Amino acid sequence: MEFDAKHSVIVPEGVFIIGTYDENGVPNAMNAAWGIQSDYGEITLYLAKHKTTENLKKTGAFTVAFATRSTVTISDYFGIESGNNVNKIEKAGVHVHKSEHVNAPIIEEYPLTLECEVKEWDEKREMLVGKIIAQQADDAILTDGKIDLGKLQPIMYDASFHVYRAIGEVVGQAFSDGNKIKASDKQ
Repeated sequence: MEFDAKHSVIVPEGVFIIGTYDENGVPNAMNAAWGIQSDYGEITLYLAKHKTTENLKKTGAFTVAFATRSTVTISDYFGIESGNNVNKIEKAGVHVHKSEHVNAPIIEEYPLTLECEVKEWDEKREMLVGKIIAQQADDAILTDGKIDLGKLQPIMYDASFHVYRAIGEVVGQAFSDGNKIKASDKQ
């Protein structure tokens, strides 16, 4: 069956919570799905015009929190409500504190947050490139000092069914499992 290319499914689509301050220092958050690590220490997100994009143009900074199984309800709320209509942080009842590294809020309910400076904002392409200045991770999601996705339990957006799915099960070893095939070439 052929599908309209406009409805192509490209997975995984992360669930990124973008935190910003407005010109009065009021924190805001939005849910975004189109984002990638675009280089070492860099994240690229595609964001249509929102209160968040207006905020980051003024402050030059933002945070990116990773939505998890335990934060799915507040994460979805941040995507279905507009910061132009309501103070989403207050309504969701989450706790924030100002990043020590950039002029943006850290939402304490999220166990993993990137603190970023705006490196590039291409309004025409709706593309935000952020330089990652610092990363905050709760001890509860660490194993041997590394972020453990099994403990973090990040979620992804499933555009086919409009649901969130959990990520975390280990199914193979990167830079290792393929050696079985590679070794067979030598025989």
